[in-house]
Amino acid sequence: MAGDTRERIMESARLTVQDLGYGGLSFRELAKDVGIKSASIHYYFPTKGDLGEAILGRYIDRYAAFLEGLLEAGTEPGALMRHYTDMFRATLLNGNRLCLAGMLSAERNELPAEICAEILRWGEMNESWIARVLALQGTGDPADFRPRAAAVFAAVSGAQMIAHGRHDVALYDDVVAAYRASGLIP
Repeated sequence: MAGDTRERIMESARLTVQDLGYGGLSFRELAKDVGIKSASIHYYFPTKGDLGEAILGRYIDRYAAFLEGLLEAGTEPGALMRHYTDMFRATLLNGNRLCLAGMLSAERNELPAEICAEILRWGEMNESWIARVLALQGTGDPADFRPRAAAVFAAVSGAQMIAHGRHDVALYDDVVAAYRASGLIP
């Protein structure tokens, strides 16, 4: 039961932050959503920063495992990148939400250091994975592809941000298609 409550708190908090940002996360509102007392949240997460770090850490670990699984499946680079861009698209389709780390990045100056460290880990994980995919297309070490990987990550994240702001997933599709046509994204 305790594990279930912790998971419900984390899931509700993740959805709230993806929708309203860290500043919109309230233990009182979260408790109402989960159906528990506000003080009960403090049992699992003593501070809002602890909760933020936990939900972002879990988010990163889940996506890292998903992306690693794609690489292990041995798919070609274009298909791998379609799965990658579809991951960001799916977030938009879930209530016009943003990537959790992307949303938190916008509030970076107001966040505890632990959450900022997780935001950096998210970026590093994405860029490293993309560099590995890009290296599959050519010769060289994935480290040689890091600048382009950073550009791809920025492009996809930016496309999501613009589509979110306009509440138009078709715009995301158009921007990603333009990046593919230009050769930035395989």
